[in-house]
Amino acid sequence: MSIRESTGGVPVLILREGSSRSRGKEAQHANIMAARIIAETVKSSLGPKGMDKMLVDSFGDVTITSDGRKILDEMDIQHPAAKMMVEVAKTQDNEVGDGTTTAVIVAGSLLNKAEELIQKKVHPTIIIDGYKKAAEKALELLEKIAIKVNPRDKEYIKKAAMTSMASKLVAEYKEYFADLAVKAVLQVAEKRDGGYKADIDNIKVEKKPGESLTDTKLINGIVLDKEVVHSGMPKRVENAKIALLDTALEIEKTEFDAKINIESPEQIDAFLKQEESMLREMVDKITATGANVVLCQKGLDDMIQHFLSRKGVMALRRIKKSDMEKLTKATGGKMVTNLDDFSPADLGNASLVEERKIGDDKMTFVEGCKHPRAVTILIRGGTERIVDEAERSLHDALCVVRDIVEEPKVLAGGGSSELEVSRVLRKYAETLPGREQLAVRCFAEALETVPLTLTENAGLDPIDVLSELRARHEKGEIWAGIEVRSGKVQDMNEAGVFEPLAVKKQIIKSTTEAASMILKIDDVIASGKMKAPPTPAGGPMGGMGGMGPGAGEY
Repeated sequence: MSIRESTGGVPVLILREGSSRSRGKEAQHANIMAARIIAETVKSSLGPKGMDKMLVDSFGDVTITSDGRKILDEMDIQHPAAKMMVEVAKTQDNEVGDGTTTAVIVAGSLLNKAEELIQKKVHPTIIIDGYKKAAEKALELLEKIAIKVNPRDKEYIKKAAMTSMASKLVAEYKEYFADLAVKAVLQVAEKRDGGYKADIDNIKVEKKPGESLTDTKLINGIVLDKEVVHSGMPKRVENAKIALLDTALEIEKTEFDAKINIESPEQIDAFLKQEESMLREMVDKITATGANVVLCQKGLDDMIQHFLSRKGVMALRRIKKSDMEKLTKATGGKMVTNLDDFSPADLGNASLVEERKIGDDKMTFVEGCKHPRAVTILIRGGTERIVDEAERSLHDALCVVRDIVEEPKVLAGGGSSELEVSRVLRKYAETLPGREQLAVRCFAEALETVPLTLTENAGLDPIDVLSELRARHEKGEIWAGIEVRSGKVQDMNEAGVFEPLAVKKQIIKSTTEAASMILKIDDVIASGKMKAPPTPAGGPMGGMGGMGPGAGEY
């Protein structure tokens, strides 16, 4: 459709043929509708009684998950406003690692409530201002009511990790997995500036289908998806002294062409012997330090493999750079780039390095490191899809533990904090003059969609539950929430359902900003799709007749 503005009866072509434009209420309605549809899609997967989604991609690969970010990643979303909702989930996942579904549902609800106000002739700018004020007040209140915890108090942290996994496929093993997550994060956490810093990247997660979920293990060291390079090498080395090499153990080919004139068999022999002695020298430099395990990021020459196996040294090659970095943190060794500077002080230590057969593959375990700053969790499970979903669940749990270790404050779950914020915002709205109070009230109602959705997904009556929750919060029970498994309203603090403050704060921040951005749009101008050039139909001039309607546009 071309946009034509009539000037003196002459149509003026402003946009290219095939472009489309919608503005005002029509544009706002279309954007809000797209965002709401995304929120509706993930709504049913919230909470311990939420449902899973089966996603089939264009290649026919199947993913079964209840993880908000994964669902939205796998969906092939076209609408630009809907894509902004996917960004909300991504931001939430990248920042705090959990609460993706909640963030999308709250953002959808904020837009839904805003549309009701727009229909009542409230200007979007006023709604945005009201939302910003409500968000500031909400963040202030969350800080105020948060429960301070000791960053190394395993009990609180474990309960929060269990809460994050209660809605996942691994829910029946949540205690076991939460325990692994807490141990792993506390192992890699480092004291810094009076607090703790924990980098999730230092926890390597390896997956191998087979056995069952309860066979998932935490290894105090690193598991490498590699096998020993030479059959003559030992497959198990105790009290390992590990050389971590970032240099190729082979004779490098010259970068320029060179000719060697050899006139007798003796010269060939001398040439080969020279190469062999250079390789032998490399091996001698390594073994002189006392190393009995060689882990190399680059290649190993066949001759080097032979020499190392003769000396009883275990070796692995072509290890990923990220794994090498983790190995330095786990074993306490230093990466060596030049063998001439290699000394015993550069060696890493582990009580055991062993090649083991896991399923159909051989993997090498570097374990029993004394104070590893990098660890591995090896996930096992009945099928590949279960293992994949277990990995996603574990990622959320690890992030939750990390959030609490870095910012040691928690809130009770079950929608209790949302309802408390909603109650306070309603009172705050009454103090505001003008139409902003309507927007603040809408923000309060939008937050109530969290306990409402939890209740609906559990098959309970949302109206009864919400009425009881509101009444309890009015009486001053700030941690009253819905315990989905029993279907009763109770004190979620006593029930041991906790969520990190960092997750809730990020939900408020990212949803408010995303909703404000979508509300501010009042004009959507979409360019037409590029037409493919017409193909010539036989002969050099054959294509001339195929010039379609778009041919003379320029």
